[in-house]
Order: sequence, then structure tokens, then C-alpha cells
Amino acid sequence: MPSGMPISRQWIFVLNNGSPVIEWEDGLVQDLLSGEFIHSEERDYGHPIRDDELDMLYRAGRVERYDTQHVYIYSLPEQSRRTLD
Repeated sequence: MPSGMPISRQWIFVLNNGSPVIEWEDGLVQDLLSGEFIHSEERDYGHPIRDDELDMLYRAGRVERYDTQHVYIYSLPEQSRRTLD
């Protein structure tokens, strides 16, 4: 049984600069290699992630496994949020 968090493959893509990312909400993506949150625009979208790119993330220890519908991601840093004073 996979221990990684399943993410629908439709939310994982590659930016024009080559960064593999997860889209968490409109305009906010997270780099799968660095964990950094990035504000992006539609023009930054490159292409849906390919199997060879997922293989690279697997070798880098970021992806546990993947299939045609899901990518199982190991934990990533959470977005920092402002706390109530």
C-alpha cells in the first residue's frame, strides 16, 4: 500500500522553465524539487508531466510511485500562513 499522498495527475505539470509543480489553487503552485511555493500565471504553464519526468522525481526521492491517474508524493513543506495575533 502506498504511503505517499495521492495527487490527481491532472494537477501536476511542468512550467516553461522546466520546474515540475503541483497546482494547489489558481495561480499558486509548489515546486516538487525545492518545495517552494510559486505564484504562476497561465502563460507559465509548459506541459502535463510525462512519465520520464516522473521517473526523475522518483529517483530524486520526491515521488513514491505513479500510475495513469495518480502520483503519490512524499511530504512537502506546507505553505506558511499568517497566524492570528
